[in-house]
Amino acid sequence: MATDRFSLKSRLGSFKFAFNGLRSLIKKAHNSRIHLFAATAAVAMGIFFKISLFNWSLLVIVTGIVFMAELFNSSLEELSDIIDPQLNEKIRNAKDYAAAAVLITAVISLITGGIIFIPEILDFIRATPQ
Repeated sequence: MATDRFSLKSRLGSFKFAFNGLRSLIKKAHNSRIHLFAATAAVAMGIFFKISLFNWSLLVIVTGIVFMAELFNSSLEELSDIIDPQLNEKIRNAKDYAAAAVLITAVISLITGGIIFIPEILDFIRATPQ
C-alpha cells in the first residue's frame, strides 16, 4: 500500500476544504448564524469590558465547542438525508441527539457568558452616574 508523501502545499490546500465547510455551514444552517451573532456579541462585549485572559480563554473554548457541535450536527443531517430520505425512526433519533448536543453546548456557552458578563454589566451600571 503506497502512502502519499507529506507535502506542505497539499496540507495548506486542505484548509480550503475546511473553509468551504465553514462557509457552507453559515450559508445553509440557519442556527449557525445565531451562534455567529452570539459569538460576535461576546467578542464585542469582551473588548468593551476588557475581560481577563482567563475569561477570553473560556469564551474561545465554549464558542469553539458550539461551532463544532453545529458542524457535527449538520454533517449528520446531510449524511442521514442521503442514506434514507424517507422518515426513519433511528435516523430521526440520531438527528435529535445531535441537535440536543448543539442545544447543550449553546446553553453551556450562554451560562459561561452570563458568569463572565453579568458581574461586568452590574459593575458598569453601578459606576454610571445617576
